[in-house]
Amino acid sequence: MSGRCLNPVRVVVDGVKTLIAGGAGFIGSTIASCLVDAGHEPVILDNLVTGRREFCAGKPFYEGDIADRTVLDRIFAEHPDIAAVVHCAALIVVPESVRHPIHYYRENVAKTLEFVDHLVANGVTRLLFSSSASIYRPNGDFTVDEDSAIAGMSPYARTKQIVEEMLADIAVATPMRVLSLRYFNPIGADPKMRTGLQVPSPSHALGKLIEAHRAGRPFPVTGVDYPTRDGSGIRDYVHVWDLADAHLRALETFDTVLAGESRSTAINLGTGTGTTVLEFVEAFNRVAGTPVAVLPSPRRPGDQAGAYTRSHRAARLLGWRAEHSVTDGIRDTLAWFERRDEILPDLAGRR
Repeated sequence: MSGRCLNPVRVVVDGVKTLIAGGAGFIGSTIASCLVDAGHEPVILDNLVTGRREFCAGKPFYEGDIADRTVLDRIFAEHPDIAAVVHCAALIVVPESVRHPIHYYRENVAKTLEFVDHLVANGVTRLLFSSSASIYRPNGDFTVDEDSAIAGMSPYARTKQIVEEMLADIAVATPMRVLSLRYFNPIGADPKMRTGLQVPSPSHALGKLIEAHRAGRPFPVTGVDYPTRDGSGIRDYVHVWDLADAHLRALETFDTVLAGESRSTAINLGTGTGTTVLEFVEAFNRVAGTPVAVLPSPRRPGDQAGAYTRSHRAARLLGWRAEHSVTDGIRDTLAWFERRDEILPDLAGRR
C-alpha cells in the first residue's frame, strides 16, 4: 500500500540542516541517506560505539558523545542554521539492559537529559525522538495504538518510556517541541546498499537468522509458549527505509503536526500486520532458498510476546504508510550482507 495517499502540508523547505544524533548507526545512517536524497542536509553526531564512520562519508561528521557540551556547542557554532534534531543515539539490546541496567539508564536517560539541555541552550525547537514500541503493554490480541497502556517490560524499554515522559515535561516548559516516533521491529537495508546492519553480532531475529543460515545450524526461537497463534512471539516488522521515509515526512510536516496547543505527541511506525517469529522464519526460508531449521528455546531475559500497531495516526498526520513487505526487508538484508564486507572490510567473515 502506498504511503503517499495523504499529503500533509510540507512546512520545512528543501535544503534544511538536521542534526542526527546516532547518525552513524543502522537507523540513523539510513535516515541521513533518505534526507540527502530528498535535498536536505544531515549533520552527524556519533560516538562510534556501534556506529560506523564509513556511513558518514560526504556528510559533516562529529565524533563525540551526546552529553558533551563542548562538541555540541561547536556543532551549532559551525552550523547555526540547523533547524531540527533527530535523536537516534541509544543502546538497544534488551538482555544486555537486564544485565547492566545502570549502564543503560546512564547512556539512554541521563545523557539524553544533558543532550536536550544543550539543545535548548542552542535554540533548538524541533526534536524527533527515536522511541520504541517495546514501551507498550499489549492488549489481548497483541495490538496497540498510541493510547494503549504504557508498561515497559525491560530496562531498555523503560529507558525509552522515561525519556518520552521527560521530553514531554521539557516541551511544556521550553520552546522545544517533540515528536516521539515509536518504532516496531526494523529490518532491511538502504535499497541503494549504502548502509545496513553494522554490528558484528546482531541481536535481533533477522540477524541471528542470517547467522544460523550461513553456519548451517538451527535457529533458536526464544520463547515458544506465548499465547499467540503458534506459540512464538509476534512482531511488526517494518523496513528501515520506510522508517527513514517517516522521519523525512515528520521533519517536513513538523510544524503542522504540532500546530496549536500541542507541544509533544507520539506516532507509531509499523506495518499494522503481526508476524510471528515462526512465520518470519518461513518467509526467510522462501527468500533464502536453503531452509533453516528451528530450535525451540527458552525466553531471554526481558523478552515479551510482542505487539503490532493498529494505529492510523502516521497516515493521518504524516501521510505515511509502510510500503515494503516483510519479504522485501529480508531480501534487502540478505543483499546487504552480501555487500557488507566491501563497505566494512573489518567485518569480513564475521557473520
